[in-house]
Amino acid sequence: MTEILSQDEIDALLNAISTGEVEPQEYSAQKEQRKVKIYDFRRPDKFSKDQIRTLQMMHETFARLTTTALSAQLRALVSVHVASVDQLTYEEFVRSIPNPTTLAVINMDPLKGSAVLEIDPGITFTIIDKLFGGAGEPSKISRELTDIEMSVMEGIVVRILGNLRESWANVIDLRPRLSNIETNPQFAQIVPPNEMVVLITLETKVGDVEGMTNLCLPYITIEPVISKLSAQYWFSSIRKGATDENMAIIQNRLEGVTLNVVAEIGETQVLLDDVLHLQVGDVINLSNTKVDSDMTLKVEGRKKFKCRPGLVGNRVAVQIGDPIDEVPDDLLVTKKEEEEI
Repeated sequence: MTEILSQDEIDALLNAISTGEVEPQEYSAQKEQRKVKIYDFRRPDKFSKDQIRTLQMMHETFARLTTTALSAQLRALVSVHVASVDQLTYEEFVRSIPNPTTLAVINMDPLKGSAVLEIDPGITFTIIDKLFGGAGEPSKISRELTDIEMSVMEGIVVRILGNLRESWANVIDLRPRLSNIETNPQFAQIVPPNEMVVLITLETKVGDVEGMTNLCLPYITIEPVISKLSAQYWFSSIRKGATDENMAIIQNRLEGVTLNVVAEIGETQVLLDDVLHLQVGDVINLSNTKVDSDMTLKVEGRKKFKCRPGLVGNRVAVQIGDPIDEVPDDLLVTKKEEEEI
């Protein structure tokens, strides 16, 4: 960085040169040195800076969703946020994590290949302690998980994977599935040791216990969608809102929604005293309703269709007829309001 001299320093320098105290050659400009960047051809960078930034933004959403989900399940203060996003070889990742640890191998359908979610042992045993009714105090346990503990952590991982799917929704309809959980990193060789991966490191805090959660995504797994991992595409997908993939997701979720459907024969007004004395066999006269008139089918209280009563086998049913275009109550204009207009 070039040093800026004050006016007094410039005057003193000129005065020293003019009196011969110093030689001008001593202040000759240094030759600009070329900046050399080290590049290892054995592990070339596969991800651009833009793609790294996009992955960080996507997994910040994942971290927020995971914070909410774990806080609700553990009934404790949980904090998860992205600490760093780096690219390295799979061998370097394996060497950087403890043994034993909690390694969840994840199938990244519809993408080919798998990913790895590694949870620090301190965080793992704190979560297990909280779910078993403990206080979740820090511990220095270093051992493999029992069958019961393994089952508990499977439930936690499955819950986390739902958040991962949502954070990737603007890029691909990801359907991550838990394959198995390993405790020895050497048994989770999902790609060759020299294969490049992107490592999303999440700082995780459960109560007073802090640790790291690492999500390892091999390049060969996410290569089919690598072109979509740009900030421009990601933000345009968010602004676009209803893409074909999003519409399919929304439709799939709406299909499981339960609605109340009521076939209304007619209506009338009766006294409360008459209602209190109703008995089996009594007949109620429905005003303005004929025997051969259509019934009204209501969906969640809104008139939707005309229908006709009938039977399907030995069950009472209705046949859907013409639709009814009902104006919502908040859009109705009363007669008084019309006169004012």
